[in-house]
Amino acid sequence: MLAQRGSGTLVVAIHGGPVGRSPGIGGGAGVWGKVRAYLLRGTGMALNSGPELHSRWRVSQFATSLWAGGVVACPAEGVWGLSCDPFDEGAVLDLLAMKQRAVSKGLIVVGASSDVFADVLSDLSSEQRETMLASWPGPNTWLVPHRGCFPSWVTGDSDEVAIRVTSSPALAALCSAFGGPLVSTSANPAGLTPPHSIWELRRYFGTALPAFPGAIDPTGKPSTIRRVEDGSVIRG
Repeated sequence: MLAQRGSGTLVVAIHGGPVGRSPGIGGGAGVWGKVRAYLLRGTGMALNSGPELHSRWRVSQFATSLWAGGVVACPAEGVWGLSCDPFDEGAVLDLLAMKQRAVSKGLIVVGASSDVFADVLSDLSSEQRETMLASWPGPNTWLVPHRGCFPSWVTGDSDEVAIRVTSSPALAALCSAFGGPLVSTSANPAGLTPPHSIWELRRYFGTALPAFPGAIDPTGKPSTIRRVEDGSVIRG
């Protein structure tokens, strides 16, 4: 859920309590703040635009947060997204509360490789699988029958689940470090514009939300969603 403090700062509540600022993950202070300042000094570079910021030690810290049931922000193909463990009900409900989104609507699950979706892909026709695999990695999400492979708090009221192999280097690195698929949904409360920059993300959720740095297309948009059964476009 979201809470408003007297200072006007928006605080993210995880598992019923506000998350404190974590210098090792979400904060800019200390050694990382100095390194970041050095990297960005005189370059005019935005915080989320430098591939050199993808350090292995940093992604492992984010993976640890995800394993513990946390929600983090990470650049997807076109916009900033929110991610968590799709099999952790508490984490997913926290994420939905942040977005003010009904669980019935379902969520997108992403992976660094199609291997993580082997169970749902195996029942598709060879033509359907080839079509999906040809579109990945990329901003192409497919609705496929979930066949009980994903929990109801991810699939919502649908018999399908939305899956994608991401082409975002940051999100793929996060999935790999986590060791499995992750929820990825645009990092905005319902009805508001998905963020393209770190300051837009912070405007929505404040500084307590851990945000994994990475490149993002400033003109990008959320992924296209298609139904594998008939190829129809659900979201263009």
